[in-house]
Amino acid sequence: MQFINIGYGNIISANRIISIIIPGAAPIKRMIQEARDNSLLIDATSGRKTRAVIIMDTGHIVLSAVQPDTVVGRANKDITEKEEE
Repeated sequence: MQFINIGYGNIISANRIISIIIPGAAPIKRMIQEARDNSLLIDATSGRKTRAVIIMDTGHIVLSAVQPDTVVGRANKDITEKEEE
């Protein structure tokens, strides 16, 4: 099982990620509100501005204060390190 640091000490399972998107569009904001209403929202921003919305295969939505490119870069770095071992 592989984990990714999504900022400020928060870690999620890389195997469960469906998508990493930016939070600006109205449909994404509606999706976040629906997840909040259904208790499926995980806010991992530590009170900071949401910069990435991570959709999980469990139906949960994770909010991160780290840019999507940074999350993907960390995931790719972890995969590369594991392949070298």
